[in-house]
Amino acid sequence: MSFQITGGVGGTIPNANMAASLDDDFESDNQDYYSLLNVRKEATLEELKASYRRLCMLYHPDKHRDPELKSQAEQLFNQVHQAYEVLSDAHSRSIYDIFGKKGLEVEGWEVVERKRTPAEIREEYERLQREREERRLQQRTNPKGTISVGVDATDLFDRYDEDFEEIPGGGFPHIEINKMHISQSIEAPLTNSDTAVLSGSLSTHNGNGGGNINMTVRRVTSAKGWGEVELGAGDILGPLIGLKVFRNLTPRCFLTAQCGLQFSPRGLRPSCSLMTARHLDQNTMGYLQWRWGPNSAMTTSLVRDTKSSHFTLALQLGVAHSYLMMSYQYKFQDEDQTKVKGSVKTGWFGTVVEYGAERKISRHSVLSATVSIGVPQGVTLKIKLARASQTYLFPVHLTDQLLPSAVFYATVGPLLVYLAIHRLIIIPYTQAQKEQELELHRKSSSADIAKKKHEAESAVLLMQESVRRIIEGEESKMGLIILNAWYGKFVSDTSLKQEKAKVIDVTVPLQCLVKDSKLILTEASKAGLPGFYDPCVGEEKSLKLLYQFRGAMHQVISADTESLRLPKQSHRIESES
Repeated sequence: MSFQITGGVGGTIPNANMAASLDDDFESDNQDYYSLLNVRKEATLEELKASYRRLCMLYHPDKHRDPELKSQAEQLFNQVHQAYEVLSDAHSRSIYDIFGKKGLEVEGWEVVERKRTPAEIREEYERLQREREERRLQQRTNPKGTISVGVDATDLFDRYDEDFEEIPGGGFPHIEINKMHISQSIEAPLTNSDTAVLSGSLSTHNGNGGGNINMTVRRVTSAKGWGEVELGAGDILGPLIGLKVFRNLTPRCFLTAQCGLQFSPRGLRPSCSLMTARHLDQNTMGYLQWRWGPNSAMTTSLVRDTKSSHFTLALQLGVAHSYLMMSYQYKFQDEDQTKVKGSVKTGWFGTVVEYGAERKISRHSVLSATVSIGVPQGVTLKIKLARASQTYLFPVHLTDQLLPSAVFYATVGPLLVYLAIHRLIIIPYTQAQKEQELELHRKSSSADIAKKKHEAESAVLLMQESVRRIIEGEESKMGLIILNAWYGKFVSDTSLKQEKAKVIDVTVPLQCLVKDSKLILTEASKAGLPGFYDPCVGEEKSLKLLYQFRGAMHQVISADTESLRLPKQSHRIESES
């Protein structure tokens, strides 16, 4: 597709990713205050107070005479008190919701007005971290590269067999690499607003080629715009001077202007382009682009991107190329982020139909295959592998004509090869990688898990007296009694001994949460509940409950982060079973 939208990414200021990179520092070592208090993230102040009072009565140090239990109660009481202090204060709660527990430890919050919104708090946090970010920027580059290898495989489908009968080895089709392109760029942040980009490329086609090198300096002038100056040189087109400016005109509209001067052997070749874009709604963008120069044209396009689909409609009117293009991409909501796509493009050059699929094969790798069928272009299979910031392209030209056999093999061949590689190589590799990362995570968090386990065991000891009173009260009215409760990873085809190594007994902590014959757990990881800890770090966990209500047995299994409400009629075990 020759049409390229140049301003889609331009709507983002280069340093807007600062907050995202800093957020990574706050993902670890954060205690979930909501889970500790067993309240919703939208909990009101009244709900927080009720949960806080209940836990204070349970953990208050004055209730315990044993020195060891008193010390353990003080630690747990302080944790509950700290959680309540943070969540009951709107200002601290906003900071905690955005940055977690460590966000509260950043110095300087005391000068922030307490009535600011979460968005304003995030902006203030970025200001407090600016000096630190500048130091990190000095050490950071953003390498990007593309390698494209064009393969001519027309001999597979379109050749005269009699021409090769007398040639040794003539029975094998002749496949060759007829073009290559390599490009690479790196960024060198100079200050918090200035960035230098060095890029270069080499190209060859049928034995002829050349290269160029470019230097770009970009400056963020304000929160609404940036500008860049480009200097380039090459052995084909000659030196280049360019200027590009981006500006947000309104919250829904932005403008990109670009001009350049190419010093070619045939003289000066000026060029200019202007593009404006507008958000038509939450998911739709409209673009209008004008280009003047060697490839003068006027292009308008409509792009709609939603969670499940991507649609593009473009019309270009130009001296060299005019076309109408429509493409549609459907996004499957699966773990591998599978996408299927199709497009139709027609113009003075002919008509091209493309269809293909894209799938994530590992954490940083995406593989896609596209079949291009055109008149008079023929049939081409395009393989693309994106690995982090590196892209590898392999366009394989199969035939100059529309041959059904070429279309069939271009469609079925890559699918069969992918299925074989996925089953024999990718799945074993990703599983081994996950197991290795999980083991490293376990080792690095072993000390923290041991601490959490000790705190959970201490909490269970402190709950014994309260649980005894709760059970007596529930028995007197045939209420809710937790008979058995297990939390962790359950493996159905293993022995009980292996299963116990993955789960912990949480009967006492859950019985302690029963109030008025009801047990309510919110949508949060249950590992943060009082008396709980994570028995299998990094693995999927669930909660298995066997309880009695009104003399009848009930059973339920709940996922780790699912909300749970007891009792329920659907949990009841029939008397026959």
